[in-house]
Amino acid sequence: MKKGYKKVIFLLFAAMLVLAACGSKDKGDSPETSNAGSSSSDEKTYKIGISQYVEHPSLNAATEGFKKALEDSGLKVEYKIENAQGDSSVNTTVANNLVAGGVDLIFANATPSAQAVAAATTEIPVLFTSVTDAVGAELVTSMEAPGGNVTGTVDTHPEAIPNTVKFLAEELGTKKLGMVFNSGEQNSRAQVDIVKAEAKKVGIEVVEASVSTSAEVKQATESLVGKVDSIYIITDNTVVTALESVLDVANDKKIPVMVGELDSVERGGLGAFGFEYTDIGYEAGEMAVKILKNGAKSEDIAVAYPKNLKFKINKKTAEQIGIDIKDGWKAEVVE
Repeated sequence: MKKGYKKVIFLLFAAMLVLAACGSKDKGDSPETSNAGSSSSDEKTYKIGISQYVEHPSLNAATEGFKKALEDSGLKVEYKIENAQGDSSVNTTVANNLVAGGVDLIFANATPSAQAVAAATTEIPVLFTSVTDAVGAELVTSMEAPGGNVTGTVDTHPEAIPNTVKFLAEELGTKKLGMVFNSGEQNSRAQVDIVKAEAKKVGIEVVEASVSTSAEVKQATESLVGKVDSIYIITDNTVVTALESVLDVANDKKIPVMVGELDSVERGGLGAFGFEYTDIGYEAGEMAVKILKNGAKSEDIAVAYPKNLKFKINKKTAEQIGIDIKDGWKAEVVE
């Protein structure tokens, strides 16, 4: 009897220790919760795919802006980031891989990336940025009512191209304007058409030089020498990637090069009416938060235009090609 009694007491004591240990563990933070700084150990970690078409400063800034918005929201996020490096076949593969990877949302940076992702899924929410003509690219039904699983922010301010063409005509005296662009990029073709319409209003003739790869950009620029008195490089991914090839030729011949991005002014373009790509990426990120955190639908979120249009002039480039910066331009001067 004594041995049996002692055995029962031992088992009861062991059980009490186990229960005490479990209670202590329940009150503490799990490793995941501690690392995230969250009060909930079962908070969901969202999987977000990022498809960026090519590497250049503006697109990189947009991606960083997107990620910053998610960080500021406090959501726990795991990213799968892919870059097509300007290759259309790789771009399609990237889109399919992200869709197959079971992500909760996809961020598509640039028109080709957005088109490939939109073609790959009608179920997963897609947020785009760095897209020029969302309707023309058949990403959305309208800017106000996207109508599907895709929405985002465009990189064309309604006043940017008209202001640039007006500056070229009135301040630089441009009569013949050269444009180097990839005609295979829908966003580029749309911009060129707008430039031509605006140029016609002020008596400027547009001379086109089309390329299909970045390796062709220098030769295309050289073909414009002697035919134009200014060059306008729009937000074309292929050409912006090789912007230095344009500037090497144009600056040597003292041909002004207006650009479509503020980052391109920093790289040596004469000037631009533009905005910070970080901002449009951030706004796309805020849309992502609405979808993931608040249950909003892509189809109900209107496509947004950039805000805060700025005019920047590169002082060093202006001096190099013999242009005086006037106070009346009200430009932000890049030293």
